[in-house]
Order: sequence, then structure tokens, then C-alpha cells
Amino acid sequence: MQTKVFRIGGSLAVRLPKELELPCGPVSIHREGEKLVIEAQTSASWPEEFFESIRIEREDFGRENPECRKNWL
Repeated sequence: MQTKVFRIGGSLAVRLPKELELPCGPVSIHREGEKLVIEAQTSASWPEEFFESIRIEREDFGRENPECRKNWL
């Protein structure tokens, strides 16, 4: 099955064939290697792999030390 990617303003759009129709409303999209995955999003759930996509790996990122704050006051 093939379709087309086209530009609307500064964004890209994909025409979905009728066989791949999704319900109208919010969707989540993410990349898996060279694939783009589009999923209908329900209000009762987070998009698949959402929390992994926002994970911060920096060791210096975290809550401030309450002891340090006492010195500011």
C-alpha cells in the first residue's frame, strides 16, 4: 500500500488510505528506527513509551539539596 507525503505550510502531512482510517481526534506519533508509528490517543492512557521518551539521563539533574537552600535564607 502506498500513499503520499505533502507539505502544508511548514508541516508535513500524510494521506491515510481508507483501510488505515483512525478515529478523529488526538494521536501520538513516534519514530521506531526508520518507521513512524501513529496511534489513536485515548484520554485514559499515556502514549506508548511516553515516559521513556522524556527520561533525563543527566546525573546532575535532580532535586536541589534542602541543606544548600538553608544557606540562601
